[in-house]
Amino acid sequence: MLGIHVVKTFRILPISFVLLLLPAATGAAYDYREALSKSLLYFEAQRSGHLPHHQRVTWRGHSGLTDGLEQGVDLVGGYYDAGDHVKFGLPMAFTITMLSWGVMENGDAIAAAGEFEHVLEAIKWGTDYFVKAHTHPNVLWAEVGDGDTDHYCWQRPEDMTTSRQAYKIDAEHPGSELAGETAAAMAAASIMFKKTNPRYSHLLLCHAQQLFEFGDKYRGRYHLSVPAAKSYYPSLSGYGDELLWAALWLHRATGREYYLQYAVDKAYTLGGAAWAISEFSWDIKYAGVQILASKARLFLLMDGGGRRNQDRHRSTLQQYRSKAEHYLCSCLGMSSNDSNVRRTPGGLLFVRRWNNMQYVAGAAFLLIVFSDQLALAHEDLHCPRGSLSPRELLSFAKAQMDYILGSNPMGISYMVGFGPRYPTRVHHRAASTVPSKEDKSFIGCAQGYDAWFGRQMPNPNVLVGAIVGGPGAEDEFRDVRGNYMQTEACTYNTAQMVGVFARFSQPERR
Repeated sequence: MLGIHVVKTFRILPISFVLLLLPAATGAAYDYREALSKSLLYFEAQRSGHLPHHQRVTWRGHSGLTDGLEQGVDLVGGYYDAGDHVKFGLPMAFTITMLSWGVMENGDAIAAAGEFEHVLEAIKWGTDYFVKAHTHPNVLWAEVGDGDTDHYCWQRPEDMTTSRQAYKIDAEHPGSELAGETAAAMAAASIMFKKTNPRYSHLLLCHAQQLFEFGDKYRGRYHLSVPAAKSYYPSLSGYGDELLWAALWLHRATGREYYLQYAVDKAYTLGGAAWAISEFSWDIKYAGVQILASKARLFLLMDGGGRRNQDRHRSTLQQYRSKAEHYLCSCLGMSSNDSNVRRTPGGLLFVRRWNNMQYVAGAAFLLIVFSDQLALAHEDLHCPRGSLSPRELLSFAKAQMDYILGSNPMGISYMVGFGPRYPTRVHHRAASTVPSKEDKSFIGCAQGYDAWFGRQMPNPNVLVGAIVGGPGAEDEFRDVRGNYMQTEACTYNTAQMVGVFARFSQPERR
């Protein structure tokens, strides 16, 4: 009933569709530059390995210093994905891809905020690890640690006693999703370092090209080769989206026609121009693939000729764009009834109850990217229920961002450390336990559950910049450490919002 009312009002009155849809979120005024700065601090709290002398999150210490030792490979470094101490390759790579994309789209705003060096550090902490993990053209170390044993313990990372078993993919045990996503991350990151560190950029690009070839030649689902990942980060969408994703990022990084031709030739067999999806995440990347392809189409149109097969490219890339529009229209509530993304009463996009903020963050970012594409082409977004201008896409993205920062029925910021009220009992082992620098006594596996997990007090350390899983379908939220579906934060939540905060940190671009 509400959806019908919104559509009728939108068509009759000269008033923004987004204002009608999210009345509670439109009056907020936040310091988006502060949100940007704090979001980058979070990645320092998630670091594994030997921390640098200029580490700003001082309650963390060195950890995981023997990772890979049993397998005879150096796997020290990288990021813990969430509130535990496993290094999962797939979400880590997606985190770096999205951080790099955010910088690509909003680098000037990040530089204006004085955060460019910090974001490059965050990216490089991940890519340095990927360089180590890619020990042979057809070998990539996929994971360090075991989720099952890790979850039995509640310890600081500095005290870890859980398994640090490392797992790999290779030609006999393929993992096209992981190879493709890591190739995408390194290709996207290579663009970031092209001017400031060209040698490093070239190194990343070489790894990216090898990984793409490996993932494409030896096809297989990675969680079948790495069973330890299956209960935590299984690939439900298959590897088609990651291979297309990698090809498009390599095309953007190199300009080589081969990679665009791959995305065109495989558009249907790998699903990029066939699947109409209403979510975007570390697993299901089709919407991101389709928006990247839409940008390639736009450049072809602006180029105006001179390329072989250009007509065919345009036709296929138009199909990618039509699927991107389906995703965006579904997020905006302007698609058919059965494909629109559900919303909470307070207006938040709601896909599922476990870590819903990852889907909100991804939608907000893709909306601003596509809005800029539309503005560049002087076009509107045409949906089954009407048309929306680029500014209206931006307004919706801003409303989702403002909900995260505090314009919501609970009156709480879901970014930790931002605003007067935010989650204080985040499901996070390091944040919830006394820092090792303050208390050097060893905390055992079960001891941490007894002494720290069950405490009703706020965490002793504030996990600044973390975006938690967020509220349920009715905007309800329980700030309880054991409520991991809502109070655990993940690197890819914040990574997708870095570009969004940057985009709105400049008043003239809102």
